[in-house]
Amino acid sequence: MARCEFCDKTPQFGRYIRNQHSIAWERRAPRKNRQFKPNVQKTKLMLDGAMRSVHICTRCLRTLQKV
Repeated sequence: MARCEFCDKTPQFGRYIRNQHSIAWERRAPRKNRQFKPNVQKTKLMLDGAMRSVHICTRCLRTLQKV
C-alpha cells in the first residue's frame, strides 16, 4: 500500500453511495466500500546531506518547498 514516509499517511476507507433519481432513494441506494488513496510520489530529496529517493505525499512535498 502507498504510504508517505514523512507523515505516515495511508489509504482511508469510506463508502460509495450511488445517486439514484427516484423517490426516497437514500434508503434503497446501493452502498459499496471504497478506498481514498493518498497522492504519493517517488521523489529524490536532499536528506542529511545526501540525495535519497523517498515516497512522499504531495502535501508534505509542498510544505517542504516552503521551508
